[in-house]
Amino acid sequence: MNKQIYPLLLAQFLSAFADNAVLFTVIALVMQSAHTESWYIPAVQSAFTIAYVVLAPWAGEIADTHAKARVLLVANLIKAAGAALLLLNIEPIIAYSIVGIGAAIYNPVKYGILPELADHNYLVKANSLMEGSTILAILSGMLVGAKVADHSTQAALSGCIVVFVISAFLTYFLPSGTIRTAAKGSKIIAFSKEIRQFFTLPRSSFAILGGGLFWLAAATLRVIIIAWAPLILLSKNATEIAELTLFLAVGIIAGSAIVPQLIPLEKIRRARIPAYLMAAFIVVLGLTDSLWPARFALLAIGMMGGMFIVPINAVLQELGNNSIGSGRAVALQGFFNNLAMLLGVGCYTYAASKNADPVIAMMVLGFLVYIGTFFVALSLRKRKSA
Repeated sequence: MNKQIYPLLLAQFLSAFADNAVLFTVIALVMQSAHTESWYIPAVQSAFTIAYVVLAPWAGEIADTHAKARVLLVANLIKAAGAALLLLNIEPIIAYSIVGIGAAIYNPVKYGILPELADHNYLVKANSLMEGSTILAILSGMLVGAKVADHSTQAALSGCIVVFVISAFLTYFLPSGTIRTAAKGSKIIAFSKEIRQFFTLPRSSFAILGGGLFWLAAATLRVIIIAWAPLILLSKNATEIAELTLFLAVGIIAGSAIVPQLIPLEKIRRARIPAYLMAAFIVVLGLTDSLWPARFALLAIGMMGGMFIVPINAVLQELGNNSIGSGRAVALQGFFNNLAMLLGVGCYTYAASKNADPVIAMMVLGFLVYIGTFFVALSLRKRKSA
């Protein structure tokens, strides 16, 4: 692997740290304000992900046709602007959607540059490092953001702006990356052609659908926990909810670390096994009613999720790098990932507005992930190498 992967990992860590610190600052703002409706926090989460869906036809093009380091810089500054709007007391749904725009532009670049920094034999390891650093950032961002926000939301948001700016500065140490020629004509038509092209290959179909299933489960579980933890575990503030999800994050880090030895690119079909187990542990979590069993269930969910998503990301990047461009491939994956997240979170938001029991919602999610894994696995025909 190229040594320039390390400033990329640090820049990504800081940017993801601030993303999640902002989210838990918003949660703290909501818990401290009159916005007590159960649908509001899922709506904030949805506002963040909409940008990934709407901007997907352009985000991949931007990643592949411009210097990747400069795109990362601009994306971080857009995120900082969103945090600044929150600091100015702009409606959280609007402000957090601006952070989402920055993230939608940032995401194809951070993954799209990996095939240029790591060859075939090290690509799963590079993804493992990226996923591990990202989850570590999510973990620490949640904890630090929640703790600071419970004392002062202004201090938390100011700190997030500073972290985004530092991450932007680190992009000067990254290579420009391969710059492709921009496609002529409508970006939406070109994007639809890329979708059709990717769905003609079993491995790419599996990667796209599998990634969507993972993020649907992850995003929906996170918003269910926000309602479930105060009801079942009697959590009282954003810090306690963040500390609970710590175990989910640690599990993903552990799963991401061990998966390169268990599921190489040539054995991608094996990824369905941890997906089935992730679904089973979501059901187990729904059956728990005390703190430590819930923590262990979240740890197991995270481990299985990490083992599922890392090889899927690596396969998609390699296929994209050899065809439409890794940035376009990641943007395409981001489109489906966030469409799935909007579907999952949107369905739960509607259910929450009807006073649905979060325990039942969690159980239903586990069963849906199990069924979804079965159908996603059908897209990958069994091969001699699998």
